[in-house]
Formats: sequence, C-alpha cells, structure tokens
Amino acid sequence: MFVENIKLALTALAANKMRTLLTMLGIIIGIASVIAIMTVGDAMNNSMLDSMGDMGINNVSVFISEKMQEDGSYSDRKMKDSDYFDVDFIESLKEKFKGKIEGVSLKQELGSVKVTDKKNYANINLKGVNRTAFKQTKAKIIAGRNLNSDDYVNGNSVVIVSDRYVNNIFDGDAEKALGQNVEVVLGSNYYSYVIVGVYEYQDRAGGFSAGGSQKDLETEAYIPIVKAMHQKRENQHFSDFDVVAASGQDPDELSTKLQEWINSSKYKDNDAYESYCYSMKADVEQMKGMVSMLQYAFMGVGAISLLVGGIGVMNIMIVSITERTREIGTRKALGATNGYIRLQFITEAVVVCAAGGIVGILLGMGLGAVITKVIHSHGMASPLGILCCVAFSMVFGVFFGYYPANKAAKLNPIEALRYE
Repeated sequence: MFVENIKLALTALAANKMRTLLTMLGIIIGIASVIAIMTVGDAMNNSMLDSMGDMGINNVSVFISEKMQEDGSYSDRKMKDSDYFDVDFIESLKEKFKGKIEGVSLKQELGSVKVTDKKNYANINLKGVNRTAFKQTKAKIIAGRNLNSDDYVNGNSVVIVSDRYVNNIFDGDAEKALGQNVEVVLGSNYYSYVIVGVYEYQDRAGGFSAGGSQKDLETEAYIPIVKAMHQKRENQHFSDFDVVAASGQDPDELSTKLQEWINSSKYKDNDAYESYCYSMKADVEQMKGMVSMLQYAFMGVGAISLLVGGIGVMNIMIVSITERTREIGTRKALGATNGYIRLQFITEAVVVCAAGGIVGILLGMGLGAVITKVIHSHGMASPLGILCCVAFSMVFGVFFGYYPANKAAKLNPIEALRYE
C-alpha cells in the first residue's frame, strides 16, 4: 500500500508540475537557508579556532603588572633588573612544571624594516625567537633548514624568511635565496644575516594585506633570540613570555597554578610588582558561544521560511482536494476507507516536503560552499544536521498535510460524487 500511495502521489504531483514546484519553493528556501547557515557557522568556528591556534590557544601568557598597595594605589617605582624575568628564573619554572608544560616561548621584537637590493625591496618584521616560539608559529619550511641548536645557543647571524620575501627579492627562486645575506639597519646600527631557510607564508587576513599590494606585504623574518637580545644590548631580561601547556593540561588551571607559584617565589617580597597569568581558553569559549548564538538566530529566520513553506503546502493540498472531490467520492464508493484516503493525501504532502528538503539540502550545501570560499575559510554542515533537516521536512509534510488529508477522508461519498 505504501508503494502504491507514493506512485499515486507522484502521478498527482506530476499532473501539476508548476504548482508542485511553487509549493516546494518555500521548503527549498527554508532548508537551503538552514544548511547554508550551518555551513557558514562551522566555517566561522573553524576560522576562529585557526586564528586562536596561531595566537596560542593552549598558551598561558605571563606578564608583569603593578602591585596594588593597601590603600588601593599603585607604586610609581620604575622597574629594576630584578623585577624582570631572567633566564635562570625561566629555567626554574620549566623544572617546577616539568611534565605539565611543553616549553616556554620567548620572543624579542626588533622592528619593521625595508630590505632592498637597489632594484627590488621587501618589508619584513624582524623577530628573535627561541625553539618553542618558532614551533608555535607553525611555519612550514619549504627550502633550506630550520634554526638548529647551534644557532639558538651561539646566537648565529642566520635568518629564516618567507616565500613572499623570496618572491620580491629573488624572483621566487628559494634555492637561490639560500646563503644570501639580509642586510638591515636598525636604529643607527647595521646588521647582516645569512638566509638558511624559507618558510611558506600563510595569509591570515583572507588575502588582504591591510589595504596594500602583495609586494608591500610585511612578513616575519626569524633569527635566534640570543642574537636579538645581543643586538638590543639587553641582559636577557623579559617582561613577558608564553608558557605552552602540555597535552591534556587545562590552560586555565595551569594559568592559576603558574600565577600562584611565580608570585609566591619571585615576587613574594616585591613591593611594587607581581605576575599576572592569562589563558585564552575563556575567550575562545566566549567567542564560540557568540558564534553559536548568531548561528541559532539566523537558523530561526530560516525556520520562519520553512513555516511559510509548510503553510503553502497545506494551502495547495486543500486546493488539490477541492479539485479532486469527485475522485475521492469514486474511491470511497469503490470501498476506500477513510484511513486510506487520509494516508494517500498525507503521502502526497510528505513527498512534496521530502523532495523540497532534498533539493534544499543540495542547494544549501552549494551556497554554503560558495560563501566559505569567498570568506577564505572551510566548513560544512554536520551530517546530523542534514539528517535532522530531512526528518524535519518530512515531519512538516505530515503536520501540514494532516488537516487537508483528514478533511478529504471525512467527505461524504454521495456529496463528493455530486460535486462539480
């Protein structure tokens, strides 16, 4: 009986192709909207997590902050060398939290400079890094080598540049760039570094370089942090650094323990300064919540389209029953029960909504793919979400098809046969 009802439904719907298509349109738009929103929402979440991952989602940032006095004021004492973090203290921190952290990320900004060979130029941001800091950049070496232990320990005058730098200065020939010098002027001092590696630049701004051309794009160039500290003539003192949590460690919990230990050890007797530790985990959760709220809000708008489409299905089904009153009367006269007539018209409504749902899903996936490509991200609607949309469209068919189907089932066969 079920297969027969489907065949009858398809025959009836095919008899009025344009009306069937227009009836399905509301369902198609509603489902497509929901699927597209789910896809874009997933892309936004992925983009946010990628960005946070680049910034260090598992990192705990350690800062020095002014200590509040008993009267609520802050000391105006300038920082002394003893107020800063030094290499010995960082080593003791690594030993204290051994097993709970992957390492300590140390960076030293040297500034932005323009490198030129008189014919070509490239903008770089010169940055000193230790092994952990460079690992956190997730830079992919495409030519040459990484910074090695000898570079980090001895502070060799070596540098790793981006492929964009190579494009500008060496016409994209990475092998030609290896062994060449990067000559810069910082302040009144001249420095030269040998290129030992080239990394692949990852555009995190969606293909835009702050309004400038690709040639003017500024990319990072990495040197050993010992070399950077020597150039700045600083005694390896740090006002901040990042601690990378080990796998399985909660960054928030680690942040609290770090702050307690640092303040109870290094800053216990300090009259003006203390440490403040900060994890990005809470910010990530908050941003994910905001994205989810926006996603649900837009999905609510899509649901309104589904509701309108469902009402359209009900309306067309009522019209269809009116047109087929004599047919219903004939079926009843031949022995069709009320239940059979009801099931026949509910099946028609379900077929319309299911067909519209399938088309809507395909359209929504295509639309979502286009949008995510435009915003330079990646995302997809969850399989569970797609199944829910299919089920939802079929439930809509039953819900909005029941009233007209029940109306058809209750028709008096004699009056139906007399209907003109």
